[in-house]
Amino acid sequence: MPEEIKPNESQAPTHDAQLAAQNIASGEEKTPSVDMEADYQAAQRLSVSEIDRTGEGAKAAQDATAPKQEVSEPQQTTTQAKPTGDPSDYIDLANEVGGSRNQGGTNVTDDLVEKAKEKGQPKK
Repeated sequence: MPEEIKPNESQAPTHDAQLAAQNIASGEEKTPSVDMEADYQAAQRLSVSEIDRTGEGAKAAQDATAPKQEVSEPQQTTTQAKPTGDPSDYIDLANEVGGSRNQGGTNVTDDLVEKAKEKGQPKK
C-alpha cells in the first residue's frame, strides 16, 4: 500500500530538499509515493544472489576462501635452564661489579664532608 510523503520545508537538510518541499507544497511537483511493502519484497529477492540459490554457491565460497599455500603445523618446543650451584660461574661477574666501585667516582673523606657542611651554611 503506497504511502504519500508530506515534506516539511523546515526539516529539509539541504537547499535542494527545501526547494523540492516548496515545489511540492505549491503544487509544481507531484508528491512522491513510497510502497514500503513492495520495496521490502524487492529487497528480500535481491538479498540472495542467484548462485547462492543453488549448490554452486557453497562450492564457490569454499574455493574463494581456500588457502593458496601449504601451512605447516607449529612445533611445540620446551627449554629448560639447568640449575647450577658452582660459584666459579659467577667469579668474573663479581670481579667486574667489584671493580666499578673505584671507577668514575671520588673517595669521600671526613674533610670533604666538613667542607660541604660549611658551604651549605647560610652567610651571617
